[in-house]
Amino acid sequence: MDTNTGLSEETIAEIASHYEAIIRLIGEDPTREGLVKTPMRAARALAFATRGYRQDADEIINEALFENDGARIIIVKNIEFHSLCEHHILPFFGTISVGYLPGEKTIGLSKLARLVDFYARRLQVQERLTAQICRLIGEKLGAKGVIASCTASHLCMRMRGVEKQAAVTTTLDWTGEFDSRPDIRAEFLRSISADATGCATL
Repeated sequence: MDTNTGLSEETIAEIASHYEAIIRLIGEDPTREGLVKTPMRAARALAFATRGYRQDADEIINEALFENDGARIIIVKNIEFHSLCEHHILPFFGTISVGYLPGEKTIGLSKLARLVDFYARRLQVQERLTAQICRLIGEKLGAKGVIASCTASHLCMRMRGVEKQAAVTTTLDWTGEFDSRPDIRAEFLRSISADATGCATL
């Protein structure tokens, strides 16, 4: 088992065989010097980019939950992510900012970034990614509310189709008290729009 991808060597080799067939079908020679190792490299890259399917959220959290010391809202800004568009299997990438209203527990800050990757490292659409992160954090923390803002660039818009190089997409989702409290939604949006980056406790 490849510890970086969660797939067996046999499965990676099978994926590589399909890449070899694709290379041949598009008119290239997979035995050419520069392409001989490409099928296996591409298979490992795809396995790594989709490793979220083979991860467990509870293992990621790994008991890194702590008693809440009284913070009203916790925000981690600009968590970088890379994902694959499920429609074209081309990358989209950007940042996600997450805020939550803790109940009895808070979570180690690095775990929030790992939970983002848990869903980003799959075939995805940005809208669902944003919603899944909100719901997962709310469920695992027992948070009173979670909000997420995701801004991303999509290569399926830059490399094909409309070919718009400057286009970016922003999605927002929230749960719990963020639904009925426009004031705290506004507080979150003000915070992530500020020049400072990183984490904040309000």
